[in-house]
Amino acid sequence: MTIEHVSTSGTSVTGKKRSFRDALVRVSQMREFTLILIIVAMFIGMSFASPYFLTWANMKAMLLSFSTEGIVVVGMTMLLIVGGIDLSVGAVMCLAMVFAAKLFMLGMNPWLASLASIGFSGFIGWLMGLCVTRLGLHHFIVTLAFMGLARGASMIITQGTPISLFTLPPEFKFVGQGTLFGVPFSIIIFFVVIIISDFLLRNAKAFRKIFYTGSNEKAAQYSGVNTNKVKLYVTVLSSALCGLAGIIYMSKFGAATPNFGVGLELNIIAAAVIGGASLKGGEGTIFGAILGIALLSVVSSSLILLDVSVYWQEFIKGLILLAAVAADHHLHQKSKAKS
Repeated sequence: MTIEHVSTSGTSVTGKKRSFRDALVRVSQMREFTLILIIVAMFIGMSFASPYFLTWANMKAMLLSFSTEGIVVVGMTMLLIVGGIDLSVGAVMCLAMVFAAKLFMLGMNPWLASLASIGFSGFIGWLMGLCVTRLGLHHFIVTLAFMGLARGASMIITQGTPISLFTLPPEFKFVGQGTLFGVPFSIIIFFVVIIISDFLLRNAKAFRKIFYTGSNEKAAQYSGVNTNKVKLYVTVLSSALCGLAGIIYMSKFGAATPNFGVGLELNIIAAAVIGGASLKGGEGTIFGAILGIALLSVVSSSLILLDVSVYWQEFIKGLILLAAVAADHHLHQKSKAKS
């Protein structure tokens, strides 16, 4: 009896070790794990390169910079998973700010103006979605056109002049400038958005259809999935999140400028792709996308602290995007060859 007990116990321990080792192997093969290692390595390197990098002021600045953009990355990630892309995110954010600011200046309550602006942003997404689903146009062309339309509308409304909002009530400014238990409120909003989005993407049936549509649209249609409906509501959601981010920026700076967000789509797309969202569709996670935007934020902060020229900063960001797209293509081809 004793010998059998020892044998069984030994087998159990060996099984646990094997399971633990297998779990470590699976974790190490995750794309997010590689991103975490890169971010940690950059933190260690920059802590030696600059005495200001690990200060609370710099950490807070990085959190604030990527938290609002992170809200937009959530929408972009879902859009990439479904097989689309959005080049209008910066322009829609800008128009949301301008639209809400104009309504406020005309006497509307800032909260109602903000809700109307977010709804208007969703309406823009609905129009883009209709162009894709009804007219059969590609997301790239549609969003490129709407980028110009939204940017032009911002210029028309403002006549190229920033709208200053000095009379915004303090409770509204709290959204972008206030803190709760020492944490900036905009960061709390960011975490709420990613938690809800990640939960829905993993568990909600309607959001699981995003993966089915992006992986194989024909197969999804044969399975009874209304792929056009899926593309439409994802495009609406992406634009609405741009509107929310625009409102947070307006609250933070107390102004709406018609040239805000120019080139922002580069950072957003790069973050989503770096985080594992495939340009081919069907792949991506909210967690990975947030790690992607965090990496870009660390890179930007590092370049500033190292006093790298602003021109070189854009060049380096372009290289990072190119490397991310190349890696995405390589991994997609590799997985295709295995299957």
